[in-house]
Amino acid sequence: MTIAHPSFSTKSCRYGTEALREAALLIRAGEPVAVPTETVYGLAADATDSNAVAAIYSAKGRPSFNPLIVHVADRAMAERLADFSAVAGVLADRFWPGPLTLVLPVRSDSGLSPLVTAGLPTVALRLPAHPAMRALIRESGCPLAAPSANRSGSISPTSAEHVLASLGGKIRMILDEGPTSEGLESTIAAPEADGVRLLRPGPVTTAMLEEATGLPVIVADDGKIEAPGQLESHYAPSKPVRLNAMRAEKDEYLIGFGLMPCHINLSQEADMREAAAHLFAALHVADASAAARIAVAPIPIEGIGAAINDRLRRAAA
Repeated sequence: MTIAHPSFSTKSCRYGTEALREAALLIRAGEPVAVPTETVYGLAADATDSNAVAAIYSAKGRPSFNPLIVHVADRAMAERLADFSAVAGVLADRFWPGPLTLVLPVRSDSGLSPLVTAGLPTVALRLPAHPAMRALIRESGCPLAAPSANRSGSISPTSAEHVLASLGGKIRMILDEGPTSEGLESTIAAPEADGVRLLRPGPVTTAMLEEATGLPVIVADDGKIEAPGQLESHYAPSKPVRLNAMRAEKDEYLIGFGLMPCHINLSQEADMREAAAHLFAALHVADASAAARIAVAPIPIEGIGAAINDRLRRAAA
């Protein structure tokens, strides 16, 4: 599928050896490429090239005070970019590769573009579990800055089709490896000597962080932007969103949870992981519907429900 643009068109290519090689050539030429991770599709570019990182901001229309997550192929690459404390090492050992981003002091010799850190003394690092993203990092030969592959502030993409609908004509290539498995962005945590600050909830829950480190987890709510996903309005559809709805008003599209009458259900069995995986796809469907507004059923707060409710609250802001 291809969407035309005055200067170029966006190709969606099935992931494979040839597509990977072409994507890496674009990365090395300073172009951003959309690529799947286990969480959502990311818009990846060379994290050491300020022009390439600026191209991400331009394609997304993203505010430059919002830092980017840098994705690495292995632990050794991560340790060349940031200083790891003992607590950071424990978290990396336990949850990498996987959906945990660590905010760590950036090394003075990291070579990272200052646009990636948005002027902060820290960098957000993740070692993703998805083989396509790790292969692209290795093939490109550099760490990749990669926010979600969508217009800034809008619903995150969990399929190549979502990326094409949002960024068609603004980027050259999408690596298509089907729907993502987690469906929610990574947990973001800042490890400290006496605890772990939770900057964004995600698939790695508070209980999992506490169990791994033996330290308390503190939810950061001081209003500072230290990591992606902390803007008050984020992940937002184009329509108003009403939360904790038990039934749809006549002009609403209802996203349900558990056994209930609704237009689309995140999980009829009330399975929280299934609900997380389907959340953004359901918001895309609701946003494309004829209804004027979107309503969402109550979702329990426990476990990954904290992350689901965080995304919904920002979508409704």
